[in-house]
Amino acid sequence: MELAQIMRSFVLLLAFILPLPKLSVCLPTTSSPQGRNLPFMTSDVRQVSGKSFDYIVVGGGTTGCSLAATLSERFSVLLVERGGSPYGNCFIEDKKFYGFSLIQTDEFTSVAQAFISKDRVSNIRGRVLGGSSAINGGFYSRASKDFIKRAGWDEDLVMEAYGWVESKIVHTPELTIWQSVVQFGFLEAGILPYNGFNLEHVEGTKISGSVFDNSGKRHTSADLLEAGNPKNITVLLNATVKDVIIHRNGINESRVHGIKFIKSDGSIGQSYEAYLNKPNNSISRGEVILSAGALGSPQVLLLSGIGPPEHLKNFNIPVQVELEGVGQGMIDNPSIALLVDTKPQKLYPDTPQVVGITKGFKFIVEAGVIPISFNATRMPIAIKIAFPASKGKLELNSTDPRQNPSVEFNYLSNKLDLEQCVEMAQLVGRVARSEPVAFFVGNEPKNNLMSTSEEELKRFCKKNVRTYYHYHGGCAVGSVVDKDYKVYGVKGLRVIDGSTLKESPGTNPMATLMMLGRYQGIKILSERKDA
Repeated sequence: MELAQIMRSFVLLLAFILPLPKLSVCLPTTSSPQGRNLPFMTSDVRQVSGKSFDYIVVGGGTTGCSLAATLSERFSVLLVERGGSPYGNCFIEDKKFYGFSLIQTDEFTSVAQAFISKDRVSNIRGRVLGGSSAINGGFYSRASKDFIKRAGWDEDLVMEAYGWVESKIVHTPELTIWQSVVQFGFLEAGILPYNGFNLEHVEGTKISGSVFDNSGKRHTSADLLEAGNPKNITVLLNATVKDVIIHRNGINESRVHGIKFIKSDGSIGQSYEAYLNKPNNSISRGEVILSAGALGSPQVLLLSGIGPPEHLKNFNIPVQVELEGVGQGMIDNPSIALLVDTKPQKLYPDTPQVVGITKGFKFIVEAGVIPISFNATRMPIAIKIAFPASKGKLELNSTDPRQNPSVEFNYLSNKLDLEQCVEMAQLVGRVARSEPVAFFVGNEPKNNLMSTSEEELKRFCKKNVRTYYHYHGGCAVGSVVDKDYKVYGVKGLRVIDGSTLKESPGTNPMATLMMLGRYQGIKILSERKDA
């Protein structure tokens, strides 16, 4: 069949694209989900305050949930999440409402917390059990084989850990009309070969997994807690960790003994404590593990007195461990996006299901339909630089752990990144002007980048650079943590999350961060065979 005929058939199906759903049908509840093998969850700090656990995981997000589930197989685990539960909230669970949570922000209680970098680029971080897997587009794709080798991970254990995650929450999507159109657009723009459905990170155009099932229900990393031992897990919701409790044993040894935390909507002056178990009244054998994300984990370290001494002194924080790398090497993949519709519409949101991965894995391009308000959507095609050279840093803004730290990514500050942005702007322009996309939207894209000069494209990039929401760094392996993710200079403390990454794995980090929690959890269990 001719491509034009295929596209005309798609257009005939447009009548089946429904308008935005009415918010009146979204009635979030506060009740616990029925029939689930979930652990005990509470927002009552008094039920946790003063108690001891074998492991304390700070951050119930993409990595923290799979890590806690794995450790619970043999040990007691406290999982502390600064946000609430995702269950019963259709803005999270129902694909029809994808993106609505991103336009609902509140100082301490929304499931998405907005922040603006010093570069003046708006961004989002998850604040709910499940973390960013509860608010993102749900696109699931593994890291490349080369990434796994560079990380020094055991390849067999990596595949086992990916498989564990995929068997529980990952689904094969049924392409929407718009995703089918985008797929043809990528191919016409030269993003070849076509790889069909493929979870691997391979060059070309492919369909990948999704945490949305085919009934439109999202399955976040919080669902992975069901695979653990619920009797061994306590989930404390709506509690923000203030710092870790560090005791100095003698002159040269520092050891973590627990955490201090506050109610997320309470007073910073009213704090509570939870501790690590001390078998036989000796030193603790358990650990505090930070899985609070690329902003949260370095922030907790700094608030605990672990970091660059001069910066800590600015906030009158006693230096516990001098570690210059904390907050350094912050990276956010520079992105640009073209709107292929001429004005806001009222369509159902559409999550990415197809991705274009260019030769050499340089650029990643996806498309969707996103709400910009509760009454309007737009249709962007977005592309990112996969391996940016520009780096920034994170510092404290406040000693209140609920406030965003200060972060600067220095987008396109490296000459190579700016040159690559010109190249990717030309590519996304080809996709937007491809016959399938142009035919589908029924008009010429208003951004004609094909005939724009290189200098004009550089100015376009600088003016329109945005985030792809894949920021990482701040606690890099080799700088802040060792190869086992143990923090240098203090015992009983690890960081396992996206803050340890030096590059974003695959098309996006979600799959690999959920895998990493399982992977490192298995390794810790192996270390503790004698316990």
